[in-house]
Amino acid sequence: MCVTAKLNRLAGMYMPPGSAVKNPIAIDALRLLSRLSWRRGAALLALMVSATALHAEIVIGQVAPFSGPQAVTGRAIHAGAKLYFDAVNASGGVHGQKIRFVTQDDEQKPDQTVRLVGEMIRAESPVAMLGTVGTSNLEALAKDGVLERSRVPMVGAISGSTSVAKAAGMLVVKASYRDEVDRAFAILANLNMRRIGVVYQDDGLGKDVLAGADASASRRGMDLVVRTGYPRNTTDTSVAVDKMLQAAPQAIFLGATTAAAIDFMDRYHRLGGKAPIYGMSIVDVETVLNRLGPERARGYAFSSVLPLPNQEKLPIVREYQALRNASKDKDLSGRSIEGYIAAKTVVWALQHATKVGPGAIEAALSAPGGLDIGGFRLDFSRSSGFGSHLVDFAMLGKDGRIVE
Repeated sequence: MCVTAKLNRLAGMYMPPGSAVKNPIAIDALRLLSRLSWRRGAALLALMVSATALHAEIVIGQVAPFSGPQAVTGRAIHAGAKLYFDAVNASGGVHGQKIRFVTQDDEQKPDQTVRLVGEMIRAESPVAMLGTVGTSNLEALAKDGVLERSRVPMVGAISGSTSVAKAAGMLVVKASYRDEVDRAFAILANLNMRRIGVVYQDDGLGKDVLAGADASASRRGMDLVVRTGYPRNTTDTSVAVDKMLQAAPQAIFLGATTAAAIDFMDRYHRLGGKAPIYGMSIVDVETVLNRLGPERARGYAFSSVLPLPNQEKLPIVREYQALRNASKDKDLSGRSIEGYIAAKTVVWALQHATKVGPGAIEAALSAPGGLDIGGFRLDFSRSSGFGSHLVDFAMLGKDGRIVE
């Protein structure tokens, strides 16, 4: 074997398996080192490559909607994750290595999600993906198998669907949609509301919401008097509004994303609708307040599967709020804490992994006992596939204040 080939092989031995690092020093040095003796070249290369690895970057990727109807969610999740990664980098990184957060816009189109995730894994060698938005997008990724083949996990997959949480490589940092629906229907039953209308997004999210609503209503003797959907990746809920006005349910449950939920509430109230509206955690409450105003948004009830901004007794909320208050990122919103928690989860795994390489992040997170990230506990060792099953409920009160 020639000296250059031997040195090239040796360079690979000194880099961690599946490393996210491209090593330009090792590559450029081969030309010079090939002119040295084998022993001298090998010794010098070992020193150079090891030094480079110590100061390497850790790549984490996000493919999400940064344009289109769901851009508000993709940008919010990204802003929350970046807020934490920037803080980690400012304090020296993880074991001396800085984090590079790379992104691509999939416009929430499943085929683009699959293509862009595959391209990013091949080009950037990330240790983890983070915060892809949408049940259908994540289901498409699971079907393609790119995460399973590469052993690069999706941490903080933005979906509460059982089909997503059960898929290989998917880690959801919150409770399921079924948990949310069941908690909402329990509250409605206690309020003696039996005739319920359901608005849902016509895709995997909506199917999971409807299945949960059917099961919860059946257990409690409730009647789903009307179910009406709206097309995915749109915000026009006019048909759903008309059907709710005609059926006049006692309460309406929204299995809708932020932009569509706002469109529904705006149209429904303008046309005289009076039924109380219950939404899910996927709706950005701050955006609802900004778009509708405190008075029109008053009375909107919603499930919460992550810490709320007013829960300052939790260390993670105090930490998040301090960083957010010092930031000028306009994309930070109510949904951003989900990205923040996902980012903090990845960093925890990096700090506790035996090595940085394929499968290391998921192995660290799946260990028994779980993790506590500032008063919010996650446990990915359970068979449910969800890191948490915590569901609280809150309501927007006077002047937009959150009432638990």
